[in-house]
Amino acid sequence: MRNVPESISQKLPHLPETPGVYLWKGADGTVLYVGKAKRLRSRVRSYVGTEHAPTSKTRVLMEHAVDLETIVVPEEEHALILEHNLIKEHHPRFNVMLRDDKTYPYVKVTVQEVYPRVLVTRRVLDDGARYYGPFTDVGAMRHALNVVKRVFTVRSCRWNMPAEMPERACLDYHIKRCKGPCIGAQSVADYQAMIGEVVAFLDGKPDEVTRRVRQRMEAAASDLDFERAAELRDALRHLERFEEPAIIVDVEGNDRDVLGFARDGDDACVTLLKVRGGKLLARDQRFLEQAEGEPDATVLAAYLAGSYRALPERPAELLLPFAPEDLDLLEPALRPTRVLIPQRGLKRELLDLAEKNARHLLEEFKLAEDETEERAGDPVYELGRALGLAKIPRALVCFDNSTAQGKDSVGSVVWFENGRPRRSEYRTMRVKSVDEALGPDDFASMREVVGRYFRRRVDEGKPLPDLVVVDGGKGQLGAAHEALAALALSALPLVSLAKREEEVFVHGRAEPLRLSRRSAALRLLQQARDEAHRTAVGYNRKRRSMRTITSALLEIPGVGPAKRRELLRAFGSVEGVRAATVEQVAALKGFSAKSAAALLEALRATAPDRAHAPEASDRAHAAEPPAENSRPAEAPPES
Repeated sequence: MRNVPESISQKLPHLPETPGVYLWKGADGTVLYVGKAKRLRSRVRSYVGTEHAPTSKTRVLMEHAVDLETIVVPEEEHALILEHNLIKEHHPRFNVMLRDDKTYPYVKVTVQEVYPRVLVTRRVLDDGARYYGPFTDVGAMRHALNVVKRVFTVRSCRWNMPAEMPERACLDYHIKRCKGPCIGAQSVADYQAMIGEVVAFLDGKPDEVTRRVRQRMEAAASDLDFERAAELRDALRHLERFEEPAIIVDVEGNDRDVLGFARDGDDACVTLLKVRGGKLLARDQRFLEQAEGEPDATVLAAYLAGSYRALPERPAELLLPFAPEDLDLLEPALRPTRVLIPQRGLKRELLDLAEKNARHLLEEFKLAEDETEERAGDPVYELGRALGLAKIPRALVCFDNSTAQGKDSVGSVVWFENGRPRRSEYRTMRVKSVDEALGPDDFASMREVVGRYFRRRVDEGKPLPDLVVVDGGKGQLGAAHEALAALALSALPLVSLAKREEEVFVHGRAEPLRLSRRSAALRLLQQARDEAHRTAVGYNRKRRSMRTITSALLEIPGVGPAKRRELLRAFGSVEGVRAATVEQVAALKGFSAKSAAALLEALRATAPDRAHAPEASDRAHAAEPPAENSRPAEAPPES
């Protein structure tokens, strides 16, 4: 790797593998080059990963670059548009500059007209029309736009109606692609109602519009107008694939600031996306420390009253992710900036983008301070927000129990680090406090497993997880809390996940938490729960198999514990010992040729039904839920 400034080399290991834009900067802070990337880490490292740059321009660029800034975006198409905007804003000396200043196309709806039109344009004007875009795939956009016009019969003529009216209808009217408002065949109210459906669809509300088109298709089929029904069917398919407008450009063309907020314990990060003239042009950030014990609303209010209020230039609007503390007092101090807290739509998507950048920068800060070894994924942040945790659950453990009709009761613990399994920290253990003669007791088993696990971690001085998850409902949750309270660890966040309804029970809350089935936070909990279940069931089956094998060897005279261990270590099972030769058994420690022959003779005389005891045991427990993998993994070491 060629020599690079320390300010750049410190950032390289912590870049995310997500789409985004990177800016190489010079010593005076000027932007030297703007580039886009499908994966930021891979793309940026390619500039410094080899001794010889691919081009002379790249070599000169890296000789002058002393700093690096990155902006993450949701999709690669968004990176393309943001790169375009930043190049036009900063005019970097190492970027290719297009003299014709080509822009991406927009869909324009002339809502200021009595009979609005829908058309394509590359210029955004302050003329009262509504603009949607920009779109990166021009061909797909034009095709989808033609489908929209066909479905909604929007006029394609250029008449300034109603000031100018043609003498007769055009061809579109005769082929039923327009209902003829120019000749009075369609009223103004009916036409504008149709335009309302077009606007609703372009505003990102396609469900209602699609439902209406489907109703028209079904009505046409009922009237035996199969040709029209087929047209509407094809239109539905294209409508569902219509490209959504990119959120890198604000279709309203306004100036606004967008604040993103991320929190992890006593550290917080605020990012400020600056949208000017409807284009995202810059990003600023501020880290806030010593926020431990303070709610998010208080931390955000401190930033607004301090750093943000002191900015020399503020736009007309400020988008916030949630209401800060004392908002009624802050609003007069921030005037003329108007504070908005959007809940849906493109403004909410801009807030989500700002929040993603805040998480990205906070992760870089934590990694640089050696407070963590790996970047946390978005599901980890979402889980912390859904559960209302003050600290992001970078490390979580999940407990589960398994038993077979009250026998061979075992427990498992799996450890997830930054949303990914860390198998070296998996643990399994036998349950010792439950009397098998009295049947299974899942609550007592959970209490024992949780207590033993955390007692050992405390005794050995090992780090504790940020979140404890147990498989089950309120009963298992209460048992786990009793175990933690006995060790003075009741402050650890504790939840349980019930299988049937996937309800999340949080200790201290009366009602369960229902997360969306599409929620990344719920999927992370389910993954941990399923992994704990798989590990527990696998260890339970191993215990049952070992117990059956051992009981068969116990009946062979002259075979004690030491010899049993040698036989199982060498041959793995009773069948393996039965298939061995006298010479193979005699070669083991503690055996002679005579004792080996006697062992095999006694073992081969075993009745067939007893020789297949493991299979019978499996049939006896066929009602037990199978593990997620058909081949059970080898169980981790017992705690």
